[in-house]
Amino acid sequence: MFAGHDQPIAAIATAPGRGAVGIVRVSGKTVQPVIDAVCGRPLKPREATYLPFLAADGSPIDQGLALHFPSPHSYTGEDVLELQAHGGPVVLQLLLARCLEAGAAMGLRVAQPGEFTRRAFLNDKIDLAQAEAVADLIDASTEAAARSASRSLAGEFSREVHQLRDALVHLRMLVEATLDFPEEEIDFLRQADAQGQLTRLQESLAAVLRRARQGALLREGIKVVIAGQPNAGKSSLLNALAGAELAIVTPIPGTTRDVVSQTIQIEGVPVHVIDTAGLRESQDVVERIGIERAWGQIVQADAVLFLHDLTRAADAAYRQADQDLLRQLHQQVPESVPVLQLWNKADAAVDATVPPEGLRLSAKTGDGLQPLRRRLLELAGWQAAAEGVYIARERHLQALRRVDGHLIEAGAHLAGEAPALDLLAEELRLAQNALNEITGEFSADDLLGVIFSSFCIGK
Repeated sequence: MFAGHDQPIAAIATAPGRGAVGIVRVSGKTVQPVIDAVCGRPLKPREATYLPFLAADGSPIDQGLALHFPSPHSYTGEDVLELQAHGGPVVLQLLLARCLEAGAAMGLRVAQPGEFTRRAFLNDKIDLAQAEAVADLIDASTEAAARSASRSLAGEFSREVHQLRDALVHLRMLVEATLDFPEEEIDFLRQADAQGQLTRLQESLAAVLRRARQGALLREGIKVVIAGQPNAGKSSLLNALAGAELAIVTPIPGTTRDVVSQTIQIEGVPVHVIDTAGLRESQDVVERIGIERAWGQIVQADAVLFLHDLTRAADAAYRQADQDLLRQLHQQVPESVPVLQLWNKADAAVDATVPPEGLRLSAKTGDGLQPLRRRLLELAGWQAAAEGVYIARERHLQALRRVDGHLIEAGAHLAGEAPALDLLAEELRLAQNALNEITGEFSADDLLGVIFSSFCIGK
């Protein structure tokens, strides 16, 4: 399936840079020649042994721990050797070079990105959803995302997908039986409550899809762009949300000339907040570039926070400019992207009124920030107390949506006095294929290549 899959591989399995400990990992059908050459003595399975790592001339490269995990009881399902040395880049490179030298006769080579995990998948140690969860756990930017990735790695998401698949297979069996024995007087489908089974399957799918959406949100977060006229308080709002002085704040209009971004956490959800240049007509070349970049960020946003300045609310020209910008904004962003209107500087305009659809706040004092945070989570579709959420990716959501579509079509073919059994069977088959793509029972080689190529080298 993959070129060089039968060759043994080796790589540094720890992050680049200096550290107390670094790991060199070797995996293949056998790693005994490397053990003999580098360790100079037999190793007890799954038992750490402290020893010198030997160069070709017998001199020590370093001293550390060696662990041998015989096949199939290892991460990859193959023979695995892990050498834990001091974490200096030079030491680890020397140790990796020595392993490659010792295993040259058996074709030992440097691993490709994600190849250890890919072998774990190909050797049925984990399924594809669990393999992706390995990378998601490493890349998790919040505690909630890490916990969700850990649940996916433990197989919670996969178990729910398998339960859906088993129910779907059982329903397919009933339909196929009816197709294979049309002369039978017994109506297999009605007697077995096929319609009820399909309804329950759709309800279970809806629950899985809800949790998967939450997991995708934890993984990806949402991109929120702050927009508005100059001096509306956009940079002050970014600083207030981030809890740090990230952007320069001055009374001078047009201070912000470029994009300033910061990722914050709201109930464990990553929110990528982006401050942009004030939107207006400008003759300043640099400011115009900043405004162009601002619009570039706005059209790619998951949500837009449009700031009004309450202290200038009575100014007719200012109000008209705001309305013009809002009209332009709604023309450029998709209808699915929410635009939340915020009325800032409430501390300086206590008596000013705010429209019902807007939020009143003060970036200076922090008043109104908590309702804004809650509103951002609502816009993102986050549900509080989402314990049990597993990490998910966009491809998982797409697959689950396809399953839902096929089940809706299946329900249409099942309805009526004379069900269209051939079409019903085909929709159920397509639904099962879509489910199988999530865990990897049915997936194209090029899809696997894309997934594992995003991993780090030693994983």
